[in-house]
Amino acid sequence: MKPILVIMAAGMGSRYGGLKQIDPVDEEGDKIIDFSLYDARRAGFEKAVFIIKKENEEIFRECISARVEGFMEVEYAYQQLDDIPQGFTVPEGRVKPWGTAHAVYAARNAVKGAPFAVINADDYYGVEAFAKLYDFLSTHEDDEKYRYAMVGYRLGNTLTENGSVSRGCCSSNEEGYLTDIVERTKIIKTEDGAAFSEDGGETFTPISPDTIVSMNLWGFTPSILKELEGALEGFFREKLPTNPEKAECYLPMEVDRLLKEGKATVNVLSSSDKWFGVTYKEDKPYVEASIRALKEKGVYPKNLWKS
Repeated sequence: MKPILVIMAAGMGSRYGGLKQIDPVDEEGDKIIDFSLYDARRAGFEKAVFIIKKENEEIFRECISARVEGFMEVEYAYQQLDDIPQGFTVPEGRVKPWGTAHAVYAARNAVKGAPFAVINADDYYGVEAFAKLYDFLSTHEDDEKYRYAMVGYRLGNTLTENGSVSRGCCSSNEEGYLTDIVERTKIIKTEDGAAFSEDGGETFTPISPDTIVSMNLWGFTPSILKELEGALEGFFREKLPTNPEKAECYLPMEVDRLLKEGKATVNVLSSSDKWFGVTYKEDKPYVEASIRALKEKGVYPKNLWKS
């Protein structure tokens, strides 16, 4: 089965201040996700599955599906608070989604047994990343272990001047396999490079800007979905009670668990492209300038979806 592109787009972007996934970044009305879809299509992906909130479906169909119709098949999956393991209930006052592991699990019926890539809707990944990931998914399958992949980026190329970010900080061995992921939920840019906090910003520890980080650009076989089902059961049983309103089940941490258990390998694919995104509204001018420069260089046509 041909690889499918799965796009996590259920977050409302609280730090950004709105539904940033559909906010245009150029004069032609293109969103960041348009560029990811365009790069994915020319890499070989023919189907995209958007993970969204049900109440946002109409606007996604108007702003996304209508533009790419004729170029890619688009399907929607819904990340819902009540889509939880049997025997558990939603805590009172909970409005926050359950995290990236739950988001990918929400796409289980749309994937239908195919290998798939996972991306964020509001991140720009670059041409090379999609080409490498499609090639991997087309040529690898599970054997005695799950065979997954990720595209890694240099931490220094993923920071913003406008606040803190969350990153999965990665280590790999000489063979290029991922060995460890540590989720850092508060990383800032500093004069010397970067630093992270584990106490809500009270203190910071320096971290090398050359650290390879995950930007949630993953390649999976369908085996990940069964593993995420079990992970969510463990999350609801053990972790959620400690922070009922805000605890999340992170995809990188579940991948790290599979590595530690010896169930999976993850090839770290490098990309020379620069990542950028709009975590905060103040990031938008930089993104707009970057997109304009890419179009001027001919990386993208002026009008992406004109046949």
